[in-house]
Amino acid sequence: MGWTEKGRASARNGNVQVSDAELDYLRAGLSQSGGKLPLFDVTGQRIDPKIMRACIQKGLCAPWFANPMKPDWLVCRLTDEGRQILTTHKLRRPSLF
Repeated sequence: MGWTEKGRASARNGNVQVSDAELDYLRAGLSQSGGKLPLFDVTGQRIDPKIMRACIQKGLCAPWFANPMKPDWLVCRLTDEGRQILTTHKLRRPSLF
């Protein structure tokens, strides 16, 4: 798991398929300092780690730092590629975050 050059290149070239759930997750980083992405949604449920890992693989977000209190939690930030994907996708529905 981790940041991949293949994911970054695909994101830059616009060859990335992004689900609505991934777009919602990424949008939440636009309003946060440093592009920090949430660990929980608005209902208090933990974000599915599969969504986080898919975004990391595609180069749309990157692990930011390790949380010493909860080492199994992914703390991620939005990448430039993630911001670019968001500018190319119109809001299809309101964000859930």
